[in-house]
Amino acid sequence: MALNKSMHERNRYKNKPPDFAFLASKYPEFNQHVQINLSGRMSLNFKDPQAVRALTCTLLKEDFGLQIDIPLERLIPTVPLRLNYIHWVEDLIAQQDTATKGSVTWGIDIGTGASCIYPLLGATLNGWYFIATEVDDICFSYAKKNVEQNNLSDLIKVVKVPQKTLLLDALEEECEVIYDFCMCNPPFFANQLEAKGVNSRNPRRPPPSSVNTGGITEIMAEGGELEFVKRIIHDSLQLKKRLRWYSCMLGKKCSLAPLKEELQIHGVPKVTHTEFCQGRTMRWALAWSFYENVKVPSPPSKKRKLEKPRKPIVFLVLASTAKELGMKASSVGINAVEGLEVVAAWIRKLLTDLKVQHKTLPCGKDEVSLFLTAVENSWIHLRRKKRDRVRQLRELPRASEDFLQSAEENQKTSCNISECEGNANESTEKSSEVICLDVESPEGNGLNNIPAIQEENVQGSTEESSSAEEPSLISESKDISSNQNEGTMTSATEILTLETGQNDTGEWFLFKCMLVVKKEGPDILVEMHWIAGQNRDLMNQLCTYLKNQMFRLITT
Repeated sequence: MALNKSMHERNRYKNKPPDFAFLASKYPEFNQHVQINLSGRMSLNFKDPQAVRALTCTLLKEDFGLQIDIPLERLIPTVPLRLNYIHWVEDLIAQQDTATKGSVTWGIDIGTGASCIYPLLGATLNGWYFIATEVDDICFSYAKKNVEQNNLSDLIKVVKVPQKTLLLDALEEECEVIYDFCMCNPPFFANQLEAKGVNSRNPRRPPPSSVNTGGITEIMAEGGELEFVKRIIHDSLQLKKRLRWYSCMLGKKCSLAPLKEELQIHGVPKVTHTEFCQGRTMRWALAWSFYENVKVPSPPSKKRKLEKPRKPIVFLVLASTAKELGMKASSVGINAVEGLEVVAAWIRKLLTDLKVQHKTLPCGKDEVSLFLTAVENSWIHLRRKKRDRVRQLRELPRASEDFLQSAEENQKTSCNISECEGNANESTEKSSEVICLDVESPEGNGLNNIPAIQEENVQGSTEESSSAEEPSLISESKDISSNQNEGTMTSATEILTLETGQNDTGEWFLFKCMLVVKKEGPDILVEMHWIAGQNRDLMNQLCTYLKNQMFRLITT
C-alpha cells in the first residue's frame, strides 16, 4: 500500500501522484521507458536506472522548470522524497525569531551530488542562497553544469572540497555569514555488504523496489551514516551559532536514538526529528540548534486510532424456548419461572458446571448482569472428546467368558483397595487387556486423548481395571484421582502459569467479560462484552457453547 498520505502536507505529490500517461505523451524520452500492462495501466520499471533517471528529469522539468543531467553511475534522486526534506527545512526556518524573518536565507548542502537537487529546488521554490559542497569529481562537474544551465549561479555556489570534509573546512572563507540551515543526505552504508543488503536487512523484508545507482562516496562511509552524522555533530559543536539549524536525513530508524543521545550528552538545547515518506520508502531526519530563541517543530506523533468499541457477541433465546427451559428448571433445582430469570439461572448453572467464575452485578430491573472470569478453557471440544471416548471404548477387545467369571469371583472376595493395589503386578501377568485412558486438559493444549496404554505399564489403578466392564466410570475415576492429588499442582495450573497473564491482584485468568441477559421484546437477548484477556475467540467459544447447550436442553 502506498504511503502518499504520510507525505508532507505541502508536497505537491501527496494527493496528486505523477500521471505517467500524461508525462509519456508529452516527453518522448520518458515515453520509451513506460510499460503498459494487460489492464492498460502505465507503469515504470524502478529496477532500470535509465527509467528512474527519465522519471526524475521529467518531473523536475514538468513541475519545476529545471533541466538537469545525471550520469547513470551516480545517485539518481527521487523528487517527492527530496521535496519532503525541502518543506521540512521551510518549517524549521519559519520557527526562528521575528528579527531575522524577511532577510536573505542561506543554506548549506553537504554532499550535493551530481543532480544538485536540494539547492536547485530550494533556490527555485524559495529563492534561497546555497553553498553546495562535493568531494567527487564527477558529481562536482555535473552539479556545476546543472546550476549553470538553469541560470541559478547567482544563488548557488558549488564548492569542491577534500575528502572527509564536512562543515569546518567548507566555511573557513565565509566567516561573516550566519547560515540559516544545513542539510545532508549522508552515505547510509558502512561497507559493500550493507549496501547489498547482506547482514543489514531483515530477511523477512522484501528486497528494495528500486535500483541503487550511487557511487562509492555517495552510499558508503566509514562507520555508515551513524558515524558520518556524528562527525557533523562534532563540527557543529565548534561552529555552534554559525548555523541556526543543523539537519541530516537518515536511512535507518535505528540511527535516530543514538544520535539524539549524542546531542543530549553534549547539551545541545534544541533537538527535533521527523520522518519522510515516499511510496514504500521511509526516511528519518534529525535537526538541532544552539539558538535558544528558535521554536522547535513538534516531531511526528504516532496518532493512535481510537479503538472503536467492539460489538458484543450475542444470541437470542426465543420466548417459546425460555418457556420450555422454565418447565425443565425444577428438575435441576432452579426455582425461577419468569423467562428472563429462567435464562439467567440456566446460564449460571452452565457456568458453574464449567467452573467459570461469575458474580452478579447491580443492573436495571429488566436485565441480569454477570461478571465472568474464565481461568481455564473447560468448554472447548467437549463433544469431540465425548465422541473420542465412545469410539475408543468400542475399539476395546471384548473380555473372554473365563476372564469375566474369574473377575466375578475376585469381586466376591473381601479385598480392599490397598490389597488390590499391592497385587497389581500379579494381575498384570494374568491379563493383557488394553485400557484406554482419556486424560483431559481443561485448556485443550494437546493433553487430550493420550493413546491406549497397555495394562502392564500401569501400576495400581483399580478404577482403570474396571473400565473394560463399566465404561461410564471413566470420568468418575478422573475425579477420584484428582481428589487424591490435591496437594500437587494440576496440569491446568501448570499450563496457566506458562500461557496466561497475571493481573495486579495476582489472579490468573484467560479472559474477563460481562454477560448481560435482558429482554428483547417477548424474547431474551444474551450479550457478552469483552473486557480483557488473551484472546477474544475464547469468549466467542464460550458464547457458542452456552447457546448450544441451552438449545439442546429443550430437545432432550
